[in-house]
Amino acid sequence: MKRDETPETENKGYIYQAPWERHMGKILSPFEEFLHRQTSAGMLLMGMAVLALVLANSPLADTYQNILHTYISIGAGEWKLKMSLLHWINDALMVLFFFVVGMELKREFLVGELANPRNAVLPIAAAIGGMVVPALVFFALNPTGDAARGWGIPMATDIAFAIGAMALLGARAPKALVTFLVALAIVDDLGAVLVIAVFYTESIALVPLAFAAGLVLLLIVLNRSGVRNTIPYFVLAVLLWFAFLQSGVHSTIAGVLGAMTVPARPKYDPERFSNRVREILGRFEAARDSGQSILTNVEMRTQVQALENTVHRVQAPLQRLEHIWHLPVAYLVIPIFALANAGIPVELGALSETLTDPVFGGVFFGLILGKFIGITGASWLVLKLGVAVLPKDTRFTQIAGASLLAGIGFTMSIFVASLAYAEQPELLLMSKTGILAASFLAGVSGYIWLYIAGKPKET
Repeated sequence: MKRDETPETENKGYIYQAPWERHMGKILSPFEEFLHRQTSAGMLLMGMAVLALVLANSPLADTYQNILHTYISIGAGEWKLKMSLLHWINDALMVLFFFVVGMELKREFLVGELANPRNAVLPIAAAIGGMVVPALVFFALNPTGDAARGWGIPMATDIAFAIGAMALLGARAPKALVTFLVALAIVDDLGAVLVIAVFYTESIALVPLAFAAGLVLLLIVLNRSGVRNTIPYFVLAVLLWFAFLQSGVHSTIAGVLGAMTVPARPKYDPERFSNRVREILGRFEAARDSGQSILTNVEMRTQVQALENTVHRVQAPLQRLEHIWHLPVAYLVIPIFALANAGIPVELGALSETLTDPVFGGVFFGLILGKFIGITGASWLVLKLGVAVLPKDTRFTQIAGASLLAGIGFTMSIFVASLAYAEQPELLLMSKTGILAASFLAGVSGYIWLYIAGKPKET
C-alpha cells in the first residue's frame, strides 16, 4: 500500500491509497455521478428499445425471437417451474420493478409530496384525469371485442423516460415541477397496479390465493413486531410471488404488497443516533494505539462494528432497500424488459394499415391526447375550485407541458399490453407500435413545450 503524505484533517490523520487508486477515483467518480442521474436511466432504456427494434428488423430476428421463447426451468426432484425466457422476464424479473414502485409509493404517502393533503390534491387529481380520459379515448375507438381489453394500456406513465426528459431541461424545469411529475407518475403506477390486479386476472385459484393472503398477514406481523432484518421479508416475498403465480392474480402484485410491509420507521431517532455515535467514538479513541493497526486491535474493531450497526438502526429498512434496489432495477431490470418487449417488426408496406388500425389509434391518441386533456383538464379544475395550489415557481403552462411528457407510456404500457393481448399477437403488435410512436412524440413535444414555457420572464 502507498501512503499519501497529505494530511486528511487538522489532527494529522492520513489516507492510505493503493498505487492506482487516485487515478481510478478520477475515472469512477464521474461515472457514479452519471449512474445516479435519472437521465442516464432514460438514455439506457432508449438504447435498449432501439436495439430491440434493430434486432427485430434484422437478419437476427428469428434468433432474437427463439431466444425469448426458449424455456428455462428451475426446481429440485419432481418439482419444477418451467417458463419461457420472456415470461421469466415479465413475470419474475419485473416483480423487482414493482417492488421498487411499491416502496416509492409507501415513502411518497408517508413523507413525500403526497403526505401533505394540500400538496397531494393536484398530482392525485391530475393522475386520475390522466388515467380516465386515455381509457375513454381508447374505448371510443375500440368499444367491443378482444381489442377492448387494451383500455388500460394508455393509462400508464414511464417515470424513467418522463423524468429523464425533464431533467434535460435543467433550470427551465423548476424542481417543484419535477416533484409534481414524480408524484403524478407514482399515483399513476398505483392505478396501473390496481388495474392489473382487478381487470387483467383471467381466473383465480382459491387455495394459492388463500396461501398468499396468509403470507401477507405474516409479513404484517413481522412489521408490527419490530423485525427490521430484511432477510425474513425477502424469503416470505419470494414465497408470496410463487403463490400469486399459481393463483392467477398477476405475480407482480406480490412485489407491491411485499414493499408495503417493509418497515418505514428506524430503530433510533436522530438524537439517540447522535448520542450513540459520540459514545462509540469515545470508546474508539480510548482504545486507539497510534502504533497498532485496526486489524490487530480487537476493541477498535468492536467499536467500528458497533458504529456500523448504529448507522443501520437510524435508517429505516424501507430507505435502505429502496437505495439498494434502485440501481439494479433502473440499470438492469428495466433495460432487459425493454430489450425483450420492444422488438417490433416494422413493415413499411403495411404502414397505412397500421396507422388506421383502431388499437394503434386507441393507444396513440390515448397517450398523446388523452393524457394531455386528462391531466391538464383535471389540474385546471382543482385549481379553479381552490382545493389545490400550483407548485412553487411553476406556471400552469408548465403543468400542461408536463402532461405531454406523461404521455410517455413505455414500460408500464408495454407490460399492460402483454397482459391484455397475451393471446392476440396481432393486437399486441399494434398496441406496442402505438406505444413507441406515442412515447416518441410525447417526449419530443413535451420537451419543446417545456423548453419554451420555461424561458425566464423578462424583467
